[in-house]
Amino acid sequence: MLQARDRDNALSVTGIPRKLDDARRLRKPADMANDVKTKPKRSETAETFRFLLKLAVVVLILRSFIFAPFSIPSESMLPRLLIGDYLFVSKWNYGYSRWSLPAGVPLIPGRILGSTPTRGDVVVFRAPEVLDHDVIKRVIGLPGETVQMRQGVVYLNGKAIPKLRIADFTIPLTANFDAEKCGAPFVDVVANVQICRYPRFRETLPNGRSYEVLDQAELPDRDDTGLYTIPAGHIFVMGDNRDDSGDSRFPAPQGMGYVPLENVEGKAVANFFSTDGNAQWLKPWTWVSAARWSRIGEGF
Repeated sequence: MLQARDRDNALSVTGIPRKLDDARRLRKPADMANDVKTKPKRSETAETFRFLLKLAVVVLILRSFIFAPFSIPSESMLPRLLIGDYLFVSKWNYGYSRWSLPAGVPLIPGRILGSTPTRGDVVVFRAPEVLDHDVIKRVIGLPGETVQMRQGVVYLNGKAIPKLRIADFTIPLTANFDAEKCGAPFVDVVANVQICRYPRFRETLPNGRSYEVLDQAELPDRDDTGLYTIPAGHIFVMGDNRDDSGDSRFPAPQGMGYVPLENVEGKAVANFFSTDGNAQWLKPWTWVSAARWSRIGEGF
């Protein structure tokens, strides 16, 4: 048996000397809390701010270097793109410059990891400073090449790009594409529905890329041009709606002129949404009825 003086120091079932164990059980919870060091709790406002900051950084990285969303405000790329289309643009295809970043923040000097677009690519780029906004067009000519329009036909390096007449392009008149945008000569009625009807053609580039274009009329200032020689470090772009596109055929501010490669932001990948303009913010059900579902997921 343990002697009296040793009983007080004997171990309890927890392995702690009984005297010390008994003392801890008698202590107040507030005193025991001091045995463990705890981090001070952050306020809910601080936690929310931290989360939003992290989210903003992730979105900024995605928007600048991976994918970015763009919307179509004009009819210059009909028939491929309609007013009210929303699409994703991949940012890595042609390298990065200041225009890869939101608002063109000048953090990237010149152009890094750069490459030249392929003829036929649909690209988003920053317009000249006098216009200073994002634009989407199709690449027709590359650095050092020549482009000319003769009677509505594109001549690339002196050779005509084949232009084949196909079925008319038709689109219903809607809130974001009305009779005024269509133009009176092209308004038609089918099954008691007003539509817009344009002559449509298929062009095929030397590399085999094929796409559809519209040619509304014979307009000398855009169907018969001088010879354009594309400078080094630039591309020549055109809208698919040839008679309603301010592009490289015209200097700014009427058009884009030659587009510097460092102004190219990315390549159009696919539509992720499209609306005919009839949706109202305060009527959520109209977001569904106004959607052009058949256009969602359509690639380039």
